[in-house]
Amino acid sequence: MRHRQIVAALALTGLLLSIYLTLYHYGLTGQLACGGAASCEKVQASRYAVLLGLPVAGYGVGGYLVLLVVALAGLQDRWAASAGPTRLLVLLSAGGVAFTIYLTWLELFRIHAICRWCVGSAAIIVLAFVASLAGMRRS
Repeated sequence: MRHRQIVAALALTGLLLSIYLTLYHYGLTGQLACGGAASCEKVQASRYAVLLGLPVAGYGVGGYLVLLVVALAGLQDRWAASAGPTRLLVLLSAGGVAFTIYLTWLELFRIHAICRWCVGSAAIIVLAFVASLAGMRRS
């Protein structure tokens, strides 16, 4: 049950980060806060920042929102003893890790810039995956 709380907290953090980057993409936040490095803006302005007409950060919003809902649902009494939510968290976060690996490859070998916000999101999804796996081992 604790792993679901951890995943919920991580998903909420990732959701807020993704919302920030999505708002930036649409020009609603002003300049991107990235510690003085232009790498974040280079990544966000690249042709790879949009996938199938949506900003990549928008997929993060959707993915983290689904993780958050599943983790919170898994904390309810009805699902507390069930392994189903944990299995779903493992699958969802594994998909997120796979997508993150692809995006990191793009940053390294196509864009030639690393966005600190993207690294933060990558850390969040990997930690969510590890927490979900730990929950699977316990159940």
